[in-house]
Amino acid sequence: MRAVDWDKGTVRLIDQRRLPWELVTAEYRDHESLAQAVSDMVVRGAPAIGVTAGYGMALAGLRSQANSLDTLRADLRQALDVLEHARPTAVNLAWALQRQWSVAADPTWKTPDDVRAALIREAHAMADEDIAINRRMGLHGAELISDGDVILHHCNTGALAAVDYGTALGVIRTAHEQGKRLHVLVDETRPRLQGARLTAWELKNLGIPFDIIADSAAGHLMRTGRVDLVLVGADRIAANGDVANKIGTYTIAVLARECGVPFYSVAPCSTIDLALSDGDQIPIEQRSAEEVLTVLGHPTAPEGATALNPAFDVTPSRYLTAVVTEVGLVYPPLARNLRRAMSGGIE
Repeated sequence: MRAVDWDKGTVRLIDQRRLPWELVTAEYRDHESLAQAVSDMVVRGAPAIGVTAGYGMALAGLRSQANSLDTLRADLRQALDVLEHARPTAVNLAWALQRQWSVAADPTWKTPDDVRAALIREAHAMADEDIAINRRMGLHGAELISDGDVILHHCNTGALAAVDYGTALGVIRTAHEQGKRLHVLVDETRPRLQGARLTAWELKNLGIPFDIIADSAAGHLMRTGRVDLVLVGADRIAANGDVANKIGTYTIAVLARECGVPFYSVAPCSTIDLALSDGDQIPIEQRSAEEVLTVLGHPTAPEGATALNPAFDVTPSRYLTAVVTEVGLVYPPLARNLRRAMSGGIE
Protein backbone atom coordinates (compact mmCIF):
# COMPACT_ATOMS: atom_id res chain seq x y z
CA MET A 1 0.00 0.00 0.00
CA ARG A 2 1.32 3.43 -0.95
CA ALA A 3 1.47 6.07 1.77
CA VAL A 4 0.30 8.60 -0.86
CA ASP A 5 -2.06 7.48 -3.61
CA TRP A 6 -4.57 8.79 -6.15
CA ASP A 7 -7.92 7.38 -7.26
CA LYS A 8 -10.14 9.23 -9.72
CA GLY A 9 -9.75 12.72 -8.30
CA THR A 10 -9.20 11.67 -4.69
CA VAL A 11 -5.89 11.68 -2.81
CA ARG A 12 -5.58 8.86 -0.31
CA LEU A 13 -3.15 9.13 2.58
CA ILE A 14 -2.30 6.65 5.29
CA ASP A 15 -3.20 8.59 8.46
CA GLN A 16 0.08 8.33 10.33
CA ARG A 17 -1.43 9.79 13.49
CA ARG A 18 -3.38 6.54 13.96
CA LEU A 19 -0.46 4.14 13.72
CA PRO A 20 0.49 1.68 15.12
CA TRP A 21 -2.93 1.06 16.63
CA GLU A 22 -4.92 1.05 13.39
CA LEU A 23 -4.24 1.37 9.68
CA VAL A 24 -6.63 4.02 8.35
CA THR A 25 -6.69 5.75 4.98
CA ALA A 26 -7.94 9.34 4.80
CA GLU A 27 -9.34 10.80 1.57
CA TYR A 28 -9.01 14.36 0.24
CA ARG A 29 -10.70 15.99 -2.72
CA ASP A 30 -9.43 19.59 -2.52
CA HIS A 31 -6.07 21.23 -2.02
CA GLU A 32 -7.11 23.17 1.11
CA SER A 33 -7.91 20.05 3.14
CA LEU A 34 -4.81 18.34 1.74
CA ALA A 35 -2.64 21.25 2.92
CA GLN A 36 -4.20 20.93 6.35
CA ALA A 37 -3.40 17.21 6.33
CA VAL A 38 0.26 18.08 5.74
CA SER A 39 0.22 20.63 8.55
CA ASP A 40 -1.52 18.20 10.93
CA MET A 41 0.98 15.45 10.02
CA VAL A 42 -1.55 13.03 8.63
CA VAL A 43 1.24 12.65 6.09
CA ARG A 44 4.86 13.44 6.94
CA GLY A 45 8.36 12.80 5.64
CA ALA A 46 9.97 15.04 3.04
CA PRO A 47 9.46 12.84 -0.06
CA ALA A 48 5.85 12.04 0.90
CA ILE A 49 5.08 15.72 1.52
CA GLY A 50 6.49 16.61 -1.89
CA VAL A 51 4.37 14.10 -3.79
CA THR A 52 1.32 15.07 -1.73
CA ALA A 53 1.84 18.68 -2.78
CA GLY A 54 2.10 17.58 -6.40
CA TYR A 55 -1.25 15.84 -6.12
CA GLY A 56 -2.61 18.92 -4.35
CA MET A 57 -1.93 20.95 -7.48
CA ALA A 58 -3.68 18.29 -9.54
CA LEU A 59 -6.71 18.54 -7.24
CA ALA A 60 -6.67 22.33 -7.53
CA GLY A 61 -6.77 22.02 -11.30
CA LEU A 62 -9.72 19.63 -11.20
CA ARG A 63 -11.69 21.73 -8.70
CA SER A 64 -11.13 25.00 -10.55
CA GLN A 65 -14.14 26.15 -12.57
CA ALA A 66 -11.90 28.12 -14.93
CA ASN A 67 -12.67 27.92 -18.64
CA SER A 68 -9.61 29.85 -19.77
CA LEU A 69 -5.92 29.17 -19.34
CA ASP A 70 -5.24 32.48 -17.62
CA THR A 71 -7.99 31.97 -15.06
CA LEU A 72 -6.93 28.40 -14.38
CA ARG A 73 -3.33 29.48 -13.85
CA ALA A 74 -4.49 32.20 -11.44
CA ASP A 75 -6.39 29.56 -9.45
CA LEU A 76 -3.37 27.28 -9.47
CA ARG A 77 -1.11 30.08 -8.22
CA GLN A 78 -3.45 30.60 -5.26
CA ALA A 79 -3.42 26.86 -4.57
CA LEU A 80 0.37 26.82 -4.72
CA ASP A 81 0.53 29.55 -2.07
CA VAL A 82 -1.77 27.58 0.24
CA LEU A 83 0.15 24.33 -0.16
CA GLU A 84 3.56 26.00 0.14
CA HIS A 85 2.78 27.28 3.64
CA ALA A 86 1.63 23.91 4.99
CA ARG A 87 5.10 23.13 6.44
CA PRO A 88 8.24 25.21 5.90
CA THR A 89 11.30 23.03 6.45
CA ALA A 90 11.10 20.21 3.88
CA VAL A 91 12.30 21.60 0.55
CA ASN A 92 10.65 18.72 -1.33
CA LEU A 93 7.30 20.48 -0.91
CA ALA A 94 8.45 23.64 -2.70
CA TRP A 95 10.33 21.52 -5.25
CA ALA A 96 7.19 19.59 -6.18
CA LEU A 97 5.06 22.73 -6.36
CA GLN A 98 7.51 24.47 -8.67
CA ARG A 99 7.66 21.38 -10.85
CA GLN A 100 3.87 21.43 -11.16
CA TRP A 101 3.85 25.16 -11.80
CA SER A 102 6.29 24.66 -14.67
CA VAL A 103 3.84 22.15 -16.13
CA ALA A 104 0.91 24.54 -15.73
CA ALA A 105 2.83 27.45 -17.26
CA ASP A 106 3.87 25.50 -20.36
CA PRO A 107 2.78 27.69 -23.31
CA THR A 108 2.06 24.71 -25.55
CA TRP A 109 -1.22 23.85 -23.81
CA LYS A 110 -4.32 24.81 -25.79
CA THR A 111 -7.10 24.34 -23.22
CA PRO A 112 -7.56 24.23 -19.42
CA ASP A 113 -8.28 20.51 -19.67
CA ASP A 114 -4.85 20.03 -21.25
CA VAL A 115 -3.31 21.55 -18.11
CA ARG A 116 -5.50 19.53 -15.77
CA ALA A 117 -4.52 16.26 -17.44
CA ALA A 118 -0.84 17.24 -17.47
CA LEU A 119 -0.85 18.03 -13.73
CA ILE A 120 -2.27 14.59 -12.95
CA ARG A 121 0.32 12.90 -15.19
CA GLU A 122 3.15 14.85 -13.56
CA ALA A 123 1.98 13.98 -10.05
CA HIS A 124 1.86 10.30 -11.01
CA ALA A 125 5.36 10.63 -12.45
CA MET A 126 6.65 12.14 -9.21
CA ALA A 127 5.12 9.29 -7.22
CA ASP A 128 6.61 6.60 -9.45
CA GLU A 129 9.98 8.36 -9.53
CA ASP A 130 10.04 8.53 -5.75
CA ILE A 131 9.78 4.76 -5.44
CA ALA A 132 12.46 4.17 -8.07
CA ILE A 133 14.77 6.73 -6.45
CA ASN A 134 14.32 5.15 -3.04
CA ARG A 135 15.24 1.74 -4.40
CA ARG A 136 18.40 3.16 -5.98
CA MET A 137 19.34 4.85 -2.70
CA GLY A 138 18.72 1.57 -0.95
CA LEU A 139 21.23 -0.19 -3.20
CA HIS A 140 23.88 2.49 -2.75
CA GLY A 141 23.38 2.70 0.99
CA ALA A 142 23.32 -1.04 1.54
CA GLU A 143 27.00 -1.06 0.55
CA LEU A 144 27.69 0.63 3.88
CA ILE A 145 26.08 -2.16 5.92
CA SER A 146 27.98 -5.31 6.83
CA ASP A 147 26.51 -8.59 7.96
CA GLY A 148 25.77 -8.39 11.69
CA ASP A 149 25.72 -4.58 11.94
CA VAL A 150 23.71 -2.70 14.54
CA ILE A 151 22.21 0.49 13.10
CA LEU A 152 20.94 3.48 15.04
CA HIS A 153 17.97 5.15 13.34
CA HIS A 154 16.16 8.39 14.25
CA CYS A 155 12.56 9.39 13.42
CA ASN A 156 10.84 7.58 10.53
CA THR A 157 12.25 7.35 7.02
CA GLY A 158 10.48 4.31 5.67
CA ALA A 159 7.65 3.74 3.23
CA LEU A 160 5.45 5.98 5.36
CA ALA A 161 7.80 8.92 4.87
CA ALA A 162 7.82 8.48 1.09
CA VAL A 163 5.38 7.13 -1.45
CA ASP A 164 6.78 3.67 -0.79
CA TYR A 165 9.98 1.86 0.25
CA GLY A 166 11.74 4.70 2.10
CA THR A 167 15.05 6.56 2.35
CA ALA A 168 17.25 5.67 5.34
CA LEU A 169 14.90 2.86 6.31
CA GLY A 170 14.90 1.86 2.65
CA VAL A 171 18.66 1.31 2.95
CA ILE A 172 18.04 -0.95 5.93
CA ARG A 173 15.28 -2.74 4.04
CA THR A 174 17.57 -3.35 1.05
CA ALA A 175 20.33 -4.76 3.25
CA HIS A 176 17.78 -7.06 4.89
CA GLU A 177 16.50 -8.21 1.49
CA GLN A 178 20.10 -8.96 0.51
CA GLY A 179 20.22 -11.46 3.37
CA LYS A 180 22.39 -9.41 5.73
CA ARG A 181 21.76 -9.99 9.39
CA LEU A 182 21.25 -6.68 11.12
CA HIS A 183 19.61 -5.10 14.14
CA VAL A 184 18.09 -1.64 14.41
CA LEU A 185 18.06 0.59 17.47
CA VAL A 186 15.00 2.80 17.04
CA ASP A 187 15.07 6.18 18.75
CA GLU A 188 11.55 6.79 20.07
CA THR A 189 11.82 10.35 18.66
CA ARG A 190 9.99 12.62 21.03
CA PRO A 191 7.73 14.49 21.02
CA ARG A 192 5.60 12.77 18.36
CA LEU A 193 7.21 9.34 18.73
CA GLN A 194 7.70 8.70 15.02
CA GLY A 195 10.34 6.10 15.84
CA ALA A 196 8.40 4.19 18.48
CA ARG A 197 5.13 4.35 16.55
CA LEU A 198 6.02 4.34 12.86
CA THR A 199 9.53 2.96 12.37
CA ALA A 200 8.90 0.13 14.82
CA TRP A 201 5.63 -0.68 13.01
CA GLU A 202 7.39 -0.82 9.66
CA LEU A 203 10.30 -2.90 10.93
CA LYS A 204 7.93 -5.36 12.58
CA ASN A 205 6.02 -5.79 9.33
CA LEU A 206 9.30 -6.28 7.42
CA GLY A 207 10.59 -8.87 9.89
CA ILE A 208 13.70 -6.84 10.76
CA PRO A 209 14.91 -7.20 14.37
CA PHE A 210 14.85 -3.99 16.41
CA ASP A 211 14.79 -2.46 19.88
CA ILE A 212 13.13 0.84 20.71
CA ILE A 213 15.33 3.08 22.85
CA ALA A 214 14.81 6.37 24.61
CA ASP A 215 16.32 9.21 22.62
CA SER A 216 18.68 9.93 25.51
CA ALA A 217 20.05 6.35 25.44
CA ALA A 218 21.75 6.79 22.06
CA GLY A 219 24.95 8.29 23.46
CA HIS A 220 25.43 5.53 26.01
CA LEU A 221 24.92 2.82 23.41
CA MET A 222 27.39 4.41 21.01
CA ARG A 223 30.01 4.99 23.70
CA THR A 224 29.82 1.36 24.81
CA GLY A 225 30.40 0.08 21.28
CA ARG A 226 26.92 -1.21 20.56
CA VAL A 227 26.30 0.85 17.39
CA ASP A 228 28.11 0.29 14.08
CA LEU A 229 26.61 3.16 12.10
CA VAL A 230 23.88 5.80 12.20
CA LEU A 231 21.37 6.28 9.37
CA VAL A 232 19.00 9.27 9.28
CA GLY A 233 16.96 11.03 6.62
CA ALA A 234 16.87 14.72 5.73
CA ASP A 235 14.24 17.37 5.15
CA ARG A 236 16.61 19.84 3.52
CA ILE A 237 20.33 19.81 2.74
CA ALA A 238 22.04 23.16 2.17
CA ALA A 239 24.67 23.68 -0.50
CA ASN A 240 27.51 23.22 2.00
CA GLY A 241 26.11 19.89 3.24
CA ASP A 242 24.41 21.08 6.43
CA VAL A 243 21.41 18.82 7.05
CA ALA A 244 18.05 19.79 8.53
CA ASN A 245 16.31 16.75 9.99
CA LYS A 246 14.01 15.78 12.83
CA ILE A 247 14.88 17.41 16.14
CA GLY A 248 17.53 15.39 17.97
CA THR A 249 19.55 14.55 14.87
CA TYR A 250 22.25 17.10 15.67
CA THR A 251 22.72 15.61 19.14
CA ILE A 252 23.16 12.14 17.67
CA ALA A 253 25.64 13.40 15.07
CA VAL A 254 27.83 15.06 17.69
CA LEU A 255 27.77 11.94 19.86
CA ALA A 256 28.55 9.75 16.85
CA ARG A 257 31.62 11.85 16.06
CA GLU A 258 32.77 11.67 19.68
CA CYS A 259 32.34 7.89 19.69
CA GLY A 260 33.85 7.24 16.25
CA VAL A 261 30.58 5.96 14.75
CA PRO A 262 29.92 6.70 11.04
CA PHE A 263 26.95 9.03 10.52
CA TYR A 264 25.06 9.03 7.20
CA SER A 265 22.13 11.05 5.88
CA VAL A 266 20.02 9.39 3.19
CA ALA A 267 18.08 11.72 0.90
CA PRO A 268 17.11 12.14 -2.75
CA CYS A 269 18.66 14.96 -4.75
CA SER A 270 15.32 16.80 -4.56
CA THR A 271 16.12 17.40 -0.87
CA ILE A 272 19.34 19.26 -1.73
CA ASP A 273 18.76 23.02 -1.80
CA LEU A 274 21.68 24.67 -3.58
CA ALA A 275 19.96 28.06 -3.20
CA LEU A 276 20.84 28.07 0.51
CA SER A 277 24.54 28.40 1.24
CA ASP A 278 24.36 26.88 4.72
CA GLY A 279 22.01 25.41 7.28
CA ASP A 280 21.47 28.66 9.16
CA GLN A 281 19.27 29.74 6.26
CA ILE A 282 16.94 26.74 6.53
CA PRO A 283 13.58 27.69 8.09
CA ILE A 284 12.90 25.63 11.22
CA GLU A 285 9.26 24.80 11.87
CA GLN A 286 8.01 25.65 15.36
CA ARG A 287 5.15 23.40 16.38
CA SER A 288 2.62 23.52 19.19
CA ALA A 289 3.86 23.39 22.80
CA GLU A 290 1.13 20.83 23.44
CA GLU A 291 3.18 18.18 21.65
CA VAL A 292 5.90 18.54 24.30
CA LEU A 293 3.60 18.97 27.30
CA THR A 294 1.66 15.81 26.51
CA VAL A 295 2.33 12.25 25.39
CA LEU A 296 -0.30 10.98 22.96
CA GLY A 297 -2.71 13.57 24.32
CA HIS A 298 -2.08 12.87 28.01
CA PRO A 299 -0.64 15.79 30.04
CA THR A 300 2.84 15.15 31.47
CA ALA A 301 3.70 18.60 32.84
CA PRO A 302 2.29 20.85 35.59
CA GLU A 303 -0.68 22.97 34.64
CA GLY A 304 0.45 26.28 33.21
CA ALA A 305 3.86 24.99 32.09
CA THR A 306 5.21 26.30 28.79
CA ALA A 307 7.40 24.56 26.22
CA LEU A 308 9.53 25.18 23.15
CA ASN A 309 8.98 22.81 20.25
CA PRO A 310 11.30 23.20 17.25
CA ALA A 311 10.42 20.31 14.93
CA PHE A 312 13.87 20.15 13.29
CA ASP A 313 17.50 20.94 13.92
CA VAL A 314 20.51 21.47 11.67
CA THR A 315 23.55 19.18 11.69
CA PRO A 316 26.68 20.93 10.35
CA SER A 317 28.25 19.16 7.40
CA ARG A 318 31.46 18.40 9.33
CA TYR A 319 29.60 15.70 11.27
CA LEU A 320 28.51 13.77 8.19
CA THR A 321 30.51 10.80 6.98
CA ALA A 322 28.60 10.92 3.67
CA VAL A 323 25.22 11.61 2.10
CA VAL A 324 23.49 8.71 0.34
CA THR A 325 21.62 9.82 -2.80
CA GLU A 326 20.09 8.07 -5.79
CA VAL A 327 23.21 8.85 -7.83
CA GLY A 328 25.58 7.38 -5.26
CA LEU A 329 27.44 8.09 -2.04
CA VAL A 330 28.48 11.73 -1.70
CA TYR A 331 31.57 12.15 0.49
CA PRO A 332 33.24 15.36 1.71
CA PRO A 333 33.98 17.95 0.61
CA LEU A 334 30.19 18.12 0.44
CA ALA A 335 30.03 21.69 -0.85
CA ARG A 336 31.75 20.54 -4.04
CA ASN A 337 30.44 17.01 -4.36
CA LEU A 338 26.75 17.78 -3.73
CA ARG A 339 26.87 20.13 -6.71
CA ARG A 340 28.41 17.36 -8.78
CA ALA A 341 25.67 14.99 -7.70
CA MET A 342 23.02 17.53 -8.69
CA SER A 343 24.60 18.14 -12.08
CA GLY A 344 24.52 14.56 -13.21
CA GLY A 345 26.63 12.29 -11.12
CA ILE A 346 29.59 11.68 -8.90
CA GLU A 347 33.12 11.15 -10.09
